[in-house]
Amino acid sequence: MKFKKTTAVLAAAALALLGACSDPAATDDPTDNNTGGGALNITILPKNLGNPYFDTSTKGAQAAAAEIGATAQEVGPAAGSVDGQVPYIETATQQRVSAIEIAANDPTAMCDSINAARAAGVKVVTFDSDAPGCRDLFINQAEADGIAKVLVEMVADQIGDAGQIAILSATANATNQNAWIELMEADLAANHPNIELVKIAYGDDDDQKSYDETAALIQAYPELKGIVAPTTAGIQAAARYLSTSQAKGQVVLTGLGTPDTMRNYVQDGTVQEFALWNPEDLGYLTTYAVQALVDGTITGAQGDTFQAGKLGPFTVGPDSTVLLGDPYRFNADNIGNFHF
Repeated sequence: MKFKKTTAVLAAAALALLGACSDPAATDDPTDNNTGGGALNITILPKNLGNPYFDTSTKGAQAAAAEIGATAQEVGPAAGSVDGQVPYIETATQQRVSAIEIAANDPTAMCDSINAARAAGVKVVTFDSDAPGCRDLFINQAEADGIAKVLVEMVADQIGDAGQIAILSATANATNQNAWIELMEADLAANHPNIELVKIAYGDDDDQKSYDETAALIQAYPELKGIVAPTTAGIQAAARYLSTSQAKGQVVLTGLGTPDTMRNYVQDGTVQEFALWNPEDLGYLTTYAVQALVDGTITGAQGDTFQAGKLGPFTVGPDSTVLLGDPYRFNADNIGNFHF
């Protein structure tokens, strides 16, 4: 009788264990994306691959991932486009990653895919360029009005606050570019009546197209005095064109760029001054924000606080936005001190 009782107890325990293992809720919860204490699995989706700016931001994101024991894989299209990013969002959702870090190529067109990811338990954090209607959090490199003001100040200072200028942007739908340009136009109209914005060109963050658009601007506007390229791919391509053209020294070029890609153009006199934040810090901050979201330290509500490793504490601001900091101006006096 004792043997039979023990056997029955063991059998019951085995059945209970089998039932737990076969419970769909225990192993196939579509919202269980490594959020219960396991290692984070992050997909990094920049606007496009092969872009020095996003190469640098990804370096920072992966450095932070290594510090917190997460995995972070960069994927993305070769060219900056809305259609190019959507399949990667959908694939990451199917893979049930913990989070997606995305620099959005359009403010609204990807919201269906982003919302589907969030419904599946994936946290979505935008950085660099926002999709404000559908993400959990936005990591903003700098305030839009601050960036616009610096861009206008730099070109105005360099052309004597008078003359024709053009803007060489990224894609026509880029959220951040369009916000900066709108504020630049307002600043020019209000404070710089002698500067005429003659053209907004789009290089799509593609080196060759940006190069060609620069050449077209020089040819179409012989009185052009300045070009503002608020995109790292655009300013580098424009500098490459100007450095060997007759317009060198005649047409001012400024905008947003990385020190390593612009160093030679500053040293040879093609570019006097440009600005940027540290994209490596931007990526680094984004990954720590992802960790805070996934582990529940923050929800994205205004006033939430979290620690971002070596960068220290950050606070979530209005509209679930975290601000990295102010842009910095690079010129011949200081560019040798920076390497990114």
